[in-house]
Amino acid sequence: MATMTTAVDPAAAERRFYTGMAIAILAVVFVGFARSFFLRPWFPDHPAPPERFFTVHGLAFAAWIVLLVTQASFVRAGRVDLHRKLGMAGAGLALAMLVLGVWGALIAAKRSTGFVDIPVPPLQFLIVPFADLLLFATFVAYAIARRGDPQTHKRAMLLATISILGAAVARLPGLAALGPPAFFGLTDLFIVAIGVWDWRTRGRLHPVTLWGGLALIVSQPLRLAVMGTEGWLAFARWATGLIG
Repeated sequence: MATMTTAVDPAAAERRFYTGMAIAILAVVFVGFARSFFLRPWFPDHPAPPERFFTVHGLAFAAWIVLLVTQASFVRAGRVDLHRKLGMAGAGLALAMLVLGVWGALIAAKRSTGFVDIPVPPLQFLIVPFADLLLFATFVAYAIARRGDPQTHKRAMLLATISILGAAVARLPGLAALGPPAFFGLTDLFIVAIGVWDWRTRGRLHPVTLWGGLALIVSQPLRLAVMGTEGWLAFARWATGLIG
């Protein structure tokens, strides 16, 4: 009796993986910021940034997540041409996000109420978004430089997005009270997912997954160790003083 086997298309499986990762990230961002941003009218009593600046800030960062899903969808549909064209706009958006991210972090650190939903002294917590943005810029720049190598490019772009995902994870219902170690750990599950994918499809970790993921993970306890030091607090006071 003949046995029927179904061949698995590795390229199609890869496209499904990256599209699935992008959608999962989108879901986390939506749920995390639903009460304070996306569904704000339905949660009038939930704390939200009082400054109008954060509407622009939120739209820019949300646009990046939508761009990630769109780019993955273009590749899955075989429209690499559209993927490349939209990538140029993505580079400009990333630059705008860096400016908005740094400015927004300084505003939040300077206000008496600190970062919305984050029960950590604001000057101490400032190191978290600053490190996130530094990693984001590094991964995006590397992804752009290596855009001719799809395997490197897509992993670097995914790690860039994961590096700024902690803000949404920290605001998932009931999670903020657990503090940075909890939302760092949950964010790292996305890095683990890339690692598992690498092992299943390559038999080893891709260098970007290994070194990029390691840099992101190692940065987390370093932030916790540095955030309460007088050196960091002096810098944070100086930096927040620049915005008046």
